[in-house]
Order: sequence, then structure tokens, then C-alpha cells
Amino acid sequence: MVQPHQSDRVMATPQSAVASSAQVAAQAQERLAAGLAMIAGYVDAYGYITFKTFVSFMSGNTTQTGFQTGQGHVVAAMPSLLPIGSFVIGAFTGTVLTHSGTPHARRRLFGVVAAVLAVSIGLTLRGWAGGAGSMATLSAAMGMMNTALSHVGALPVSLTFVTGTLIRMGTHLALALTRAPLQGAQGSWDTHGRRAFLLLGIWASFLIGALLGGAATSRFGVWVLLLPLLILLALAVFSRPQSANPDSSA
Repeated sequence: MVQPHQSDRVMATPQSAVASSAQVAAQAQERLAAGLAMIAGYVDAYGYITFKTFVSFMSGNTTQTGFQTGQGHVVAAMPSLLPIGSFVIGAFTGTVLTHSGTPHARRRLFGVVAAVLAVSIGLTLRGWAGGAGSMATLSAAMGMMNTALSHVGALPVSLTFVTGTLIRMGTHLALALTRAPLQGAQGSWDTHGRRAFLLLGIWASFLIGALLGGAATSRFGVWVLLLPLLILLALAVFSRPQSANPDSSA
């Protein structure tokens, strides 16, 4: 048997190390994405039960705004219109924070989102603006949180809504079935099947969060927001500094 040249073995080692590093980073990002998706589902369930309006699902709010306005119920359309603008403001703010170029940018983002949740709790307890202020701040918080992680490895992900997640999951399942090559694969471990399973985990995390939020809201009201607030504070304090890439491991 022909033995590989020593230089070939030396060349293979750095490539293997790079692939292993990319896999470890992707796994860390996957855990973070699942946790943040669970928080999003939890908060969205609270928001819908409390305000009858989504605080992270802007497609649903856009539909409600459209059909209410189309039926001539302009005033009734306002509660679903308000979170849309707040979500955009949150996404803008979160993007500015995550692309500040500092190693602790994501930590700072988590701290700001936790602070906005605290403001929402305070507004609800004081009953200001008939709940509009609380609803707007929750949507802004979800818009900011959605910018915390936009990719797991090379795979685009959405944290606070799952329509795109389900579409990408179905696409990767179909491509896995047809054995289509994965463009931009980061290694032999990065396959259509693995990406579909990863997306399934994010969707399931969002669902579990909504289940927990729905069960807790009827018993604890606005105080259910303390749980995601404390989790985000922990991430702000203990998560790893990120590299220059804003989508690097937390």
C-alpha cells in the first residue's frame, strides 16, 4: 500500500482542526439559538394572551392590521400596527449594538433587552397607556433579540418567528432526500439532514417556550417576564465574548 507522504499528513492536520473548530462553534451557536427561540415563544405567548396581539410575529400583526383596516375598523387596527414599528426600532437598535465591533457587543445587547423587559413589567404594573407602552417595549425587545444571532454556522436562522425556519427545514429535508450537494458546507458533518434537524430544534424550542408562557401567564401575569429577564441577564454577564464576527459563538 502506498503510504501518504509526510507533508500530506502535516497539511491535513490544520484542515481537520479548522473543521473541528467550525463544528464546535456551530454547536455553541445552535444551543444559543434554541435558548433564544424558547424565550421568544415564551414572551410571544404572554403578549398574545395579555394584549391579543403578537409581540414577535409581525406577519400576523400585518395581516390583522390589513384586514381590520380593510373592514373599516381603523381604530381596531392600531394595536396590531404599534408592535410593527416597535419591532423595527428594536431590530435597528440591536443591529447597531451587535455591529459595534467590540468583543462584548452581544453581552451588551442581552443586557439592554433585559432592561427593556424590566421597563415593560413596570409599565404594566402602573397601567400606563392602557398596556400600549408595555406591548411596544416587548416588541422592541424581541426585535433587538432577533439580531443577537443570524446564523448557526453558515445556516441563516430566525429567533423570534418560525415561518422562515419551517421553510428552510422543508427545503433541507427535500435536498437531503434527493442527495443534492450542500453548497458552502463547512465540513463532512455539515449536511442537509443536520441543518434540517437543527431547524427542527429551533422550531421545537419556540413551541416549548410558547407552551410554558401560555401555562404560566394565567397564573402569574406579568411576573412571568422575570424568567426571560433573568436568563438574559445571565447571558449578559456570563456568555463568552464574541469575535469580530457578530454571529460567532456566545
